[in-house]
Amino acid sequence: MTNYRMSVADAIRSRRTIRHYRPDPIAEEVLDSLLELAIEAPTSWNLQDRSIVVVAGGEGREGLALATSGQPQSREAPVILVFVAESQSWREDHSDIYDQARRSGAWSEEFIATFSSASHAFQSDLEQRGLLREYAVKDAMIAASYLMLAATEVGLATSPMNGWDEAEVKKAVGIADRDDLAIALLVSLGYPAEQRPHPGRLTLEHNVFRERYCSKRSAGGPK
Repeated sequence: MTNYRMSVADAIRSRRTIRHYRPDPIAEEVLDSLLELAIEAPTSWNLQDRSIVVVAGGEGREGLALATSGQPQSREAPVILVFVAESQSWREDHSDIYDQARRSGAWSEEFIATFSSASHAFQSDLEQRGLLREYAVKDAMIAASYLMLAATEVGLATSPMNGWDEAEVKKAVGIADRDDLAIALLVSLGYPAEQRPHPGRLTLEHNVFRERYCSKRSAGGPK
């Protein structure tokens, strides 16, 4: 990793969405460090129901270029990260997660027993309400946000990519037949070939409300 460091606040303020990239490769140790930070992101019930597919090869990137209607990031960035939401992972054996929590001293045996039962009940309720995919996608999106800020801190650029065909993305990363998996977000990663000024954000008073929401477009604006 580079010795360059910035605060979280500076990373948030300086991050821009970059569409054009230099061809310079990303060192494996840098990429691994960023991925390790991404998976530190919060995850509902610690299910860790999200994965990241690292696409760096020509065939995969061409597949993603097709899926994104030719957005330049897919061909120019040396790496595209596909964040996958795993809506059915709650049904799996989570003994590895519990073992880690035991070893770290974070969770007691009593807590694990109660937590496991409550988690299963919560997920069952989500399934009945058709919300499993939504919750898994939220977890994946949080991980993507962590990745983008971590990348900014080491001088790399990102673009959270929208406007893609999910079926084509799934085909490009080898999960075309997996109905239990959803694509949450694509993030391009690399060294920027452009500089983009901050377009600005509306004021705190315009975006933040106390206790109750108020329409931003209502007469007179927020109160």
